[in-house]
Amino acid sequence: MPKDLRIEVCDSLAGVPADEWNRLAGEDPFLKHQFLSALHETGCASDATGWAPVYLLLKSGARLSGAMPLYVKSHSYGEYVFDWAWADAYHRHGLDYYPKLLSAVPFTPVTGARILAGSKRDQDRLIEAALALARELRVSSLHCLFSKPDEASRMYAHGMLARTTIQFHWTNRGYASFDEFLSGFNHDKRKKVKQERRKVRDAGIRCRWLEGTDITERDWAFFNRCYRQTYREHHSSPYLSLEFFCRIGRELPQHLVLVLAERDGTPVAVSLNVRNGQRLCGRYWGALEYHPALHFETCYYQGIEYCIARGLDVFEGGSRGEHKLARGLTPIETYSAHWLNHPEFLAAVEQFLSRETRGVGRYVDELNDRSPYKAPSSGVAPQP
Repeated sequence: MPKDLRIEVCDSLAGVPADEWNRLAGEDPFLKHQFLSALHETGCASDATGWAPVYLLLKSGARLSGAMPLYVKSHSYGEYVFDWAWADAYHRHGLDYYPKLLSAVPFTPVTGARILAGSKRDQDRLIEAALALARELRVSSLHCLFSKPDEASRMYAHGMLARTTIQFHWTNRGYASFDEFLSGFNHDKRKKVKQERRKVRDAGIRCRWLEGTDITERDWAFFNRCYRQTYREHHSSPYLSLEFFCRIGRELPQHLVLVLAERDGTPVAVSLNVRNGQRLCGRYWGALEYHPALHFETCYYQGIEYCIARGLDVFEGGSRGEHKLARGLTPIETYSAHWLNHPEFLAAVEQFLSRETRGVGRYVDELNDRSPYKAPSSGVAPQP
């Protein structure tokens, strides 16, 4: 490495100038200094919750030339690329899988940059530094989740293993309205969507969008109440806090959209979406009352309508969920990279991933065969 370049490790972004970090992060709200700092400083992603930051900083003199968000993890919660079976295999052989080293945005299964650097060479330097840190810390493994394809390829070139997972995204084909989008469906699927939306309307429920600074702390309090209710219903504990939501509401309002569902003027459900450039990412939802199809309306149909109205290119429906296919979201491959310190486990996982990748390919083909869109012969172009 040239003498004017050096790698530093930091456990907090407090000492990193926000403007320098955000210059590298670009327009991705999930990577911005404000978003990550809010996660850490509200205690949502911290040492106490098993997300200990060990960020890599590439310095050129006093200037920040590159960075890589990294965490020492003591569990695998909040990641959405599942390695529980790997941890279990380590345990059964008397080995420790935790701690491990992870590059990701906590609780955020959204593809984005993980190696924040302008040049390919600086990206390589950060990958090499991450692998060196994993060896120095003597962790079991290094994982980089939901990385951009070009970054993933660079990590594979450094000996990391490739893993492919599936999400469901909607693509805007220049639709003028939701009805125009729906006209591309086959008859049965189009009828089902219309029935679901009618059920919500017949229950007296109407949805409206709250954007940016129009979202008040009272709105965040209602959202947090619904969000926590959803976790209770699934017998789980929420990762995020009201303090976190209020903070990003103040510091990153331009990226935030709430879909508020009201029955006779009383709020009953809400979903949170994040604008990421020309993309809208659905993140969380919750409801205080059960109504048939309300989840589909607030989490998918309203997101699609918002993208059409605002001219956004993509709506990301979040992690997993075959039920999204029938609502017009189609399968998209996402990429991660993995390195394991134990040679025999590295070889075993490599074989597993090879089989898994073939299975993912077959799964995508099967999903595309069940697409709700009309066949090309109808004159309507199917979505990818």
